[in-house]
Amino acid sequence: MLTPRFPLSPAPFGRRALLGASLGAPLLLRAPPARANEPVDVELVLAVDVSRSVDQEEQEMQFRGYAAAFRDRRLIEGVAGGPLGRIAVTFFTWSDWHIQEHLVPWTLVDGPGTAERFAAAIDAAPRRAWLYTSISGAMDYAARLFGRGFEGTRKVVDISGDGVNNSGRPVAEAREDALAQGIVLNGLAVLDRTPQPWAAGLPPLDDYYRSQVIGGPGAFLMVAEGFDAFESAVKRKIIREIASAPPHGPLVERATA
Repeated sequence: MLTPRFPLSPAPFGRRALLGASLGAPLLLRAPPARANEPVDVELVLAVDVSRSVDQEEQEMQFRGYAAAFRDRRLIEGVAGGPLGRIAVTFFTWSDWHIQEHLVPWTLVDGPGTAERFAAAIDAAPRRAWLYTSISGAMDYAARLFGRGFEGTRKVVDISGDGVNNSGRPVAEAREDALAQGIVLNGLAVLDRTPQPWAAGLPPLDDYYRSQVIGGPGAFLMVAEGFDAFESAVKRKIIREIASAPPHGPLVERATA
């Protein structure tokens, strides 16, 4: 019988195995836990039309209108009146089916200071215009933004625009997909007081938004009678959207300058 050159001993092997296990275990223990989304009363996505039908002055009116809304005392009071007293909001612009710019990331708004920071971010955001009007593209993009750091009791998309869908997939398909995810789609239709020739034969924009765009529990449409009325319209609209128990207001509201 041959004697092994290096005697075998089960004990050292066992100690090495335990040592290896002990070295590996802390790595598992140190792995950071998945961070839970922060609960808020509402996750609100602001989707702003910057297609070619919106000129530079009109685009500026839109940006100023949204910024002014978050500086409005009534909006701050509305946020404070919710069960949690905080909302999450983000802001992007849209045009062609593949063109969306996420200009202001998700921001927690829980008082005057955070609301002012969000308003200032809109003020500082770049202004760029594109070509077509893809409401369906805006819906699809907005739907993918939810669940990024926040978990709202309600998920709301606020779509403002001055034209019908003319780029991307049918708006009915995008709308159906968003509603299936529990998203409420509200609209802010801006009526052009000097209609463009290419708009001839198209349905009235307020009728189109009411029948084709908005949807979900408590959904409604705000109509701005021209861009001069945009600031008033958007203030009223957001205050209604963030209410802890959205009032059963009219399906369609109108704002004038």
